[in-house]
Amino acid sequence: MGSDSKELLEIEPLELCFPFETKKQISCSMLLTNRTDGYIAFKVKTTSPKKYCVRPNSGIVPPRSASDVIVTMQAQKEAPQDMQCKDKFLVQSAVVTEGTTVKDITGEMFKKDSGNVVDEVKLKVLYVQPPRPPSPVREGSEEGSPPRPSLSDGIYRDMEATKETDEPTSFAEMRAHKEPEEVTFETSALISRLTEERNSAIQQNNKLREELEMVRREISKQDGGFPFVFVVAVALLGILLGFVMKR
Repeated sequence: MGSDSKELLEIEPLELCFPFETKKQISCSMLLTNRTDGYIAFKVKTTSPKKYCVRPNSGIVPPRSASDVIVTMQAQKEAPQDMQCKDKFLVQSAVVTEGTTVKDITGEMFKKDSGNVVDEVKLKVLYVQPPRPPSPVREGSEEGSPPRPSLSDGIYRDMEATKETDEPTSFAEMRAHKEPEEVTFETSALISRLTEERNSAIQQNNKLREELEMVRREISKQDGGFPFVFVVAVALLGILLGFVMKR
């Protein structure tokens, strides 16, 4: 700033900090504040115009007001050595009359020999590390206050409590529900097997009764005594019938 110029715009910050990441567009902002009672025109220049996009790069700041300027750095393929940046920005300002528009702004009005009250402020560019993602276990707290338990902490505690208390209870409940099912199934199988055996015994009993009746009929047809073979057959059928009845 020359001796014949005065500070027209208050610029914040004086260093443009970009949280540098490769292959990603990064933006930061600066605030131009006019604390005077006049109208101030401004224009933003940089040493690397192809690398940055400035919106707006020129404008009019009314009295006692402010204007935001967004500076966007194009995506970079690789990080610079030691994260050092030599790029610089220049904010030019000049007092203009009321009614001046953005279209009226020219480079000539910011020259010191133009007769206008002008000012120039240089800004540095800094690359900083991008903010770290929040920890999944514990989040940071405000300075001077103890760390607050995060939502993740509560979840972990709940899971640990479940492992220690709920799981054994759940397993016991599963067994308690399962044992009656197993007993019911075994009882049903036993009843089914006994029913089949009973039905089979009844069928055998009915068959033996029919055969015994046939033998009796054959015996009744005989005129004389009972042949030995018939007596043996009747005895065997009686024994088998008694055995089946016992079952």
